[in-house]
Amino acid sequence: MNLAAIRAIYVSEMARTFRTLLQSVVSPVISTSLYFVVFGAAIGSRIDQVEGVAYGAFIVPGLIMLTVLTQSVTNAAFGIYFPKFVGTIYETLSAPVSFWEVMVGYVGAAATKAMMIGLIIYATANLFVDLPIAHPGLAFMFLALTCISFSMFGFIIGIWAKNFEQLQLVPLLVITPLVFLGGSFYSVSMLPPAWQTVTLFNPVLYLVSGFRWAFFETSDVAVGASLAAIALFMAACLFAIRTIFATGWRLRD
Repeated sequence: MNLAAIRAIYVSEMARTFRTLLQSVVSPVISTSLYFVVFGAAIGSRIDQVEGVAYGAFIVPGLIMLTVLTQSVTNAAFGIYFPKFVGTIYETLSAPVSFWEVMVGYVGAAATKAMMIGLIIYATANLFVDLPIAHPGLAFMFLALTCISFSMFGFIIGIWAKNFEQLQLVPLLVITPLVFLGGSFYSVSMLPPAWQTVTLFNPVLYLVSGFRWAFFETSDVAVGASLAAIALFMAACLFAIRTIFATGWRLRD
């Protein structure tokens, strides 16, 4: 494995983050804090507890997932799209590096950024509510796997996109609605039976539910099912990326 190539891509992407710190880190944290104030204060004053957990604390895992999923996809997508846009991607393709090394560099940087933001949001949430974590190791694992898997998904989107409009299409029209409908701000058990069945087909439900279980030991689906869903999604993304680099789809056009 060419560690020097991975390090070069990773350091370059992380440097871009610190050059745009206000946009990359501060803005998502402020937006999430506003979500917390609106949902936690306005709705929380009318809903005392959900499944034995104070509503203000109950929504925190969902808020973290909302931001982490969006940031993972957006950062990874832009990271690989910009070299395509300016033409420097051909230098990477002609260099003696494998698809694995390119992917690890870009995806690793995007996942690191998203994880940093997720941890900052958790620290910020502690200023509003008491937020102990029942299983810290499992919570960190869910956060890391989510960041990595959706950064891989964003990497695919960045290769697929032909313009900046398409680059924002999936995060805005797919990821955000799925998170809102995936039990981020409510328990699926609160829905009518028919909608509970429909919600089970939302992949984000398994991420939010597993992450919430690590906090409060309460979830809408089994933790094993959540881990299996993440593993399956990661395998599908890895296969897609390998196929893209093997065929040159949208890379050599």
